[in-house]
Amino acid sequence: MDGLVGPTHHYAGLSPGNLASTNNAFATANPQAAALQGIEKMLLLHKLGLKQAVLPPHQRPNLDLLYQLGFKGSPGEQVSKAFAADTNILSASFSASSMWTANAATVSASHDTKDKKVHFTAANLISNIHRHQEADFSAHLLQTIFSDNTFFTHHQPLPRTDSLGDEGAANHNRFCKDYSQQGVCLFVYGKHALPANNPYPRPNKYPARQTLEASKAIARTHGLSPNHTLYAQQTPEAIDQGVFHNDVISVANENVFLVHEDAFIGQEDVYDQIRRAVEFDIHILEIKRNKVSIKDAVNSYLFNSQLITLPNTKTKQMALIAPYECYEHKAIRHLLTEMTEDNSNPLAEVNYLDLKQSMQNGGGPACLRLRVPVTEDALKAMHQGVLINDKLLTDLDEWVKKHYRTELTVKDLADPLLINESFNALDELTNLLNIVNIYPFQR
Repeated sequence: MDGLVGPTHHYAGLSPGNLASTNNAFATANPQAAALQGIEKMLLLHKLGLKQAVLPPHQRPNLDLLYQLGFKGSPGEQVSKAFAADTNILSASFSASSMWTANAATVSASHDTKDKKVHFTAANLISNIHRHQEADFSAHLLQTIFSDNTFFTHHQPLPRTDSLGDEGAANHNRFCKDYSQQGVCLFVYGKHALPANNPYPRPNKYPARQTLEASKAIARTHGLSPNHTLYAQQTPEAIDQGVFHNDVISVANENVFLVHEDAFIGQEDVYDQIRRAVEFDIHILEIKRNKVSIKDAVNSYLFNSQLITLPNTKTKQMALIAPYECYEHKAIRHLLTEMTEDNSNPLAEVNYLDLKQSMQNGGGPACLRLRVPVTEDALKAMHQGVLINDKLLTDLDEWVKKHYRTELTVKDLADPLLINESFNALDELTNLLNIVNIYPFQR
């Protein structure tokens, strides 16, 4: 599932630890270009033969959030008052960060769960004001699209407390011989939250957003087998260098794990646990720090590439969908070329994409997608209006060009016309996707 970039995409630098976000704060954004770049990525994967669906943006501005914070009146008055009081709060209410659907939820495959259903837990995202507001609507949206309880089970977001900070699938990897078989889940966390003042390592400069306690709670509620569930802690040093989620430093797909040498505490032990838990040969493609530093990994978002299995290939070949920044980095481009030419691993090709609008806000190809493993029957049971096909891609392209601005700054958020523009766009989108009346302004 790909997140569609919303019409209020802008740069405000609201995420400490996300270096791209903070470094590009207050720059001029291009919402139209951002959305079209995302659609271009969907088109590429569609041409490669992958099953895809689209997740619509959240309603922005979030008028309920502004009301909770004391800004009352008409929508225009709410926005005007918030702009006068604190532009950061106004920016949070307009945040389009729901486009990064890797944070929307943790999803467990039916082959892994005790009741043999697909399980969803929307992430509580409590680390940031602009992200915590996504949890309830993400849960509602997923429940609407995956509504058939014969195949799907939904759980409430975890309690909204720092001890149970949950950032979704960005910290969840799944290994399997084939997507039609049971897999092994690797949950990655940044800190032990309990007890308070515990002696376990944690970063000093930037927050550790995912807790071990949250990861274990999700594994329990989803009914995952303890024998097929592993936990690994990110190195605090990586987090303090801008690795705010695991998907900034590793990516897994079936029997391939592309990972940086400095990703985890006790990394060799993590590898041993994975090898013992899986019942198939696994390719651990470790990138050494003398080849790619953590700084270069963060700047290029190499590990935030999508790693996908190419359909209709007899030898289970894989492709990497990488941001163009990886191509521009000579050492990384050379490294990826070497990997695709090495027949000892399944990686066969690299596709480079221009996702600059997303990258400048701290999200690469993998941030924009949420993997939902489903059987053919479950696929038929989900809402069909969001499934990608040629016509929908064309319709979305035309819809974006009709409704989205080509320039947007934080100051522009005070324009009351932007509210109507955004709501009119979303109203039309729900008709395109046949998923009407999902937004608060439509009720």
